[in-house]
Amino acid sequence: MKVRYVGETFFDGDGLTDGAVYTCLGVEGPFLRIIDGSGDDYLYYAKRPGPTNHSEGRGGKFEIVEDDEKGSLKAAIAD
Repeated sequence: MKVRYVGETFFDGDGLTDGAVYTCLGVEGPFLRIIDGSGDDYLYYAKRPGPTNHSEGRGGKFEIVEDDEKGSLKAAIAD
């Protein structure tokens, strides 16, 4: 699965970068497990991804680039 992050870049590219496409390893409750700019996998909120420290930025949203056959991303991101 793949998602595009749209929003304010945070953690100087080690977090999420506006317009970048990331691999999503899975959906875990309200979170997506994303391999971010650091090269490691972290949990980000599916509906409002962003830094936990708001001084680093406000965050943004994910757009689906490639979902699995079950539509897991669509279900997780849908409002």
